[in-house]
Amino acid sequence: MDVRGTVTPGFEAVRDAFVRNFEQRGERGAAVTLYRHGRKVVDLWAGTRDVDGTEPWAVDTVQIVRSAGKGIAAAVPLLLHQRGQVDLDAPVGTYWPEFKANGKERVLVRHLLAHRAGLAALDTTLTPEEAADGVSGPRAVAAQRPQWDPGTDHGYHAQTYSWLVGELVRRVTGRTIGRWIAEEIARPLGLDFWFGLPADEAHRIGRIGPVEPPAAENSGALRTRPKRSVVDAYNDPASLTRRAFGAIDPFPDENAPAYRAAELPASNGVATARGLARCYAAMIGEVDGHRLFAPATLTLARTEESAGPDRVLVVNTRFGLGYMLHGPAAPLLGPGSFGHPGRGGSLGFADPEAGIALGYVTNGLQKGVTADPRAQALVRAVRPAL
Repeated sequence: MDVRGTVTPGFEAVRDAFVRNFEQRGERGAAVTLYRHGRKVVDLWAGTRDVDGTEPWAVDTVQIVRSAGKGIAAAVPLLLHQRGQVDLDAPVGTYWPEFKANGKERVLVRHLLAHRAGLAALDTTLTPEEAADGVSGPRAVAAQRPQWDPGTDHGYHAQTYSWLVGELVRRVTGRTIGRWIAEEIARPLGLDFWFGLPADEAHRIGRIGPVEPPAAENSGALRTRPKRSVVDAYNDPASLTRRAFGAIDPFPDENAPAYRAAELPASNGVATARGLARCYAAMIGEVDGHRLFAPATLTLARTEESAGPDRVLVVNTRFGLGYMLHGPAAPLLGPGSFGHPGRGGSLGFADPEAGIALGYVTNGLQKGVTADPRAQALVRAVRPAL
């Protein structure tokens, strides 16, 4: 395996785990970047740029990272709160009057971020074209009746997060969330990250696609069968699980230029591993003179808001305001870690106590939502260097 990039002495175990992902865990093309106390200490890439191709992954290759983008999207309302533009305890209808319909008058901004709004699914699904048009999605969630009493329980808003958070940002700022991130986060920090891939960057993106994980005896990792209840939830078309993930029907072609150009913060962020890691590094500290989160905002991001059985994922999950927190369903570096995985593999997270920020991007999408074995191998490899 021809691995390109750099590793600071002391972090060689991360490179070794990255190589083993290709040798033992079915990796096709991937990149990993690690920051420690605001300084880049690992920056590696290997394999092919397309999951089904032969062209090598380049230094500037970008990929769709699915829900790993949710963590970058969540930074926007938190930064607006930090600037005094959003009250996290205000009803969403304060900023978006149409949202009050059908029993949602008491849905708070913090409920959107902590997956407590009760709006995980839509009664009428959206086509890929409607999902991307910037109008139909917000209109649908504004009209939707909650699936549970908002604020009383939590369930992963797999797709509806796009329109809930995106429209809130637009109502407050007058800008789309993709434009806000481009102007207020990506440009100052020099990030390769987009919701809405610009046409002049489209030549950099690789094709993503499903890949079968290797057999347990060849992967170097212990594999356990998912619980029967989880399997049943994903197989039942009427379950809230299937309805949440199937809010867009038919499922979009994620490699289509129109999909990549849309702004869907729940699912179609486009990034390098470098961009994810650098953004999280700036959330927990200074990076080249830039810092995103004040200490109080960082506390908000990783203070537990939701915990226990997740109505959608059907396992125990933990969320802060917009971020998954370290736990059995989403193991990160330690108790203070916060971040977000992408279904199929990608991951971005930070651990303030260790000063660590990690970004991992892959084009080979394996089964699983929150704890991909390739990402977990990289996280485990960080620990010996601390």
